[in-house]
Amino acid sequence: MTSAAFTTEERNAKQTDLDELLDRSHAELTTLYEHATVPRIDAIRGDLRGRMLAWVVVPPRVRKVLRAFAGSKYFPWKGKSFTPEAMDRGEGINRVLSDRIRLFKFNTFIGRSRAGDFDAVQLDYDLKQNPKIIRMIKDEIRQLSPGLYLGQAYLQTKGSTRLVLWFGLEG
Repeated sequence: MTSAAFTTEERNAKQTDLDELLDRSHAELTTLYEHATVPRIDAIRGDLRGRMLAWVVVPPRVRKVLRAFAGSKYFPWKGKSFTPEAMDRGEGINRVLSDRIRLFKFNTFIGRSRAGDFDAVQLDYDLKQNPKIIRMIKDEIRQLSPGLYLGQAYLQTKGSTRLVLWFGLEG
């Protein structure tokens, strides 16, 4: 389907698989994200498999190469691991290269999305143990279906916050 606008039935039928999201355009991912729901923090737990889906700030030819690499077993980011601490907050960490290497801790909470007038689960990397560039990343996720999440990664610099990529998580 090439249109970003689909019916509820089409949307539900097409959002059941993380790998399938890899074929979605930026416009389609935007529509899915706007229609997704906010999961409870205490419902997101354990090791979720991750996929980088679409890069917003790179030229189209480079996007194609990056998308192919992101779908391969050689892509270094494996996903995120979540530990709820309460109904309204938790923590997590990224898994890189293998499920045993864990880097870049984050805190989780529900807050206003940078994408629109709705809430999302915020992943806050602004922790002193993270490198400065990682602390500038502002991730957020929304739930497409049970166990399937669509996320946005923003880069916050002096005076601006810019969407740089889409990612998906499945558990």
